[in-house]
Amino acid sequence: MELGYWLGRGVEAFQEWARTYGEFAAHGAMAVDDAACEVAFEELTARLRGSYPFFHPCYAGQMLKPPHPVAVAGYAAAMLVNSNNHALDGGPATSVMEEEVVEQLARMVGFAAHLGHLTSSGTQANLEALFVARESRPGTGVAVSAEAHYTHARMCHLLGVPVCTVPVDDRGRMDMVALERLLSTGAAGTVVATTGTTALGAVDPLHRIVVLARRYGVRVHADAAYGGFFRLLADAEGDGRRALLAPESGNALRAMAQCDSVAIDPHKHGLQPYGCGAVLFGDPDVARFFRHDSPYTYFTSRRPHLGEIGLECSRSGAAAAALWLTLKLLPLTPEGLGAVLAAGRRAAVRWAELIGASAYLDPYQPPELDIVTYYPAAPGGSPPRLSRVGVASKEVMHRGMNAKEDPVFLSVARVTAGAFTARRANAVADGDTTHVLRSVLMKPESELYLERLHQRVEQLAKASWPAPRRRGR
Repeated sequence: MELGYWLGRGVEAFQEWARTYGEFAAHGAMAVDDAACEVAFEELTARLRGSYPFFHPCYAGQMLKPPHPVAVAGYAAAMLVNSNNHALDGGPATSVMEEEVVEQLARMVGFAAHLGHLTSSGTQANLEALFVARESRPGTGVAVSAEAHYTHARMCHLLGVPVCTVPVDDRGRMDMVALERLLSTGAAGTVVATTGTTALGAVDPLHRIVVLARRYGVRVHADAAYGGFFRLLADAEGDGRRALLAPESGNALRAMAQCDSVAIDPHKHGLQPYGCGAVLFGDPDVARFFRHDSPYTYFTSRRPHLGEIGLECSRSGAAAAALWLTLKLLPLTPEGLGAVLAAGRRAAVRWAELIGASAYLDPYQPPELDIVTYYPAAPGGSPPRLSRVGVASKEVMHRGMNAKEDPVFLSVARVTAGAFTARRANAVADGDTTHVLRSVLMKPESELYLERLHQRVEQLAKASWPAPRRRGR
């Protein structure tokens, strides 16, 4: 699609609608000088060139990519109105759009009934779920895995809720034996399971966690901020398509339907601009925990206002419009948005194969979603030494991003010596931690660029190890 054309169409549609309310005088205080605007805008665009090329498949570092042009056009068109979806007073049109997209997300997750809304971030979505967990199970703690997002501990601290950290297995997934041991003590009233950890892309065995939690009367919250949209691929093996996810991962994603709450981030795999998360509850009655009053809102309609079922107040209606338009064109189906995720997943599987066959790279662990972890192989097939692995990994990252020609942008993840040796028993643990390389292949273009990306990273890895020292005479 031609983005410039649709942005223009959005401006024209707004101006046409605005004219129906009659002419009015613009205030001089809002005027800006065209020449000054030209200078300032040139400076802005010049400074933006200091960003990393998140749009390009040579950027394979963090969870970053531009929104789909459809989302940009929808956001810009609605931003001219600048709705506030806190109340129907502020966003009568975009609030309805939000209800419609939340309904679609709830169906994707598998909720028969639901209460939910968009949020400004996945962090906010998780905060609201933990708030409801605290109110539902007062006096108990929250169990999170050692690989869960770091904000869970921060949010529990904010809510005054104890955090119970559960160890992980040798793939970074919540350890079920340790979890049962914890739940048997009654210390935790809620388990947070992560379907796609941000460091490794590991998927906690949610289908097993739900069964165990119900046995002890414990709530389950799925932090699906990163991996939730992979639910679109979980049933692929049943309709003639090749299964893209391992059975265990597919079972875990399908189990979101049995959770008490789910957080999911459309501004990751949902192709949206930042400022678009979502929280979903399987029991609409949890609305009672959000009840509050306002002396000047909620009066234009007896319908529930979105601000009455959440903790946030002002929140962009443009985010709802952008997601609404996107899902009109790329629906939540395996053939729609699922095809975008499938490309990244195929790229991750293929790259893991190439890394496994490489003389210069070693895999850290197989990818469960679209995050690939690896490190420069030690020369001559010698055992990896943690201190050297960390130095070499960071050197590859820095050399790649600072290269004047053919740059490549990767990231690193810090891992413990215990985690590394659990995957490589012959590793020399000469330190408490090390760093491995990490690449997020969330852009579908990564599938088409993969061979070039692999060759470039191999070149960098080969150069990261010094040549053997010559013995003195």
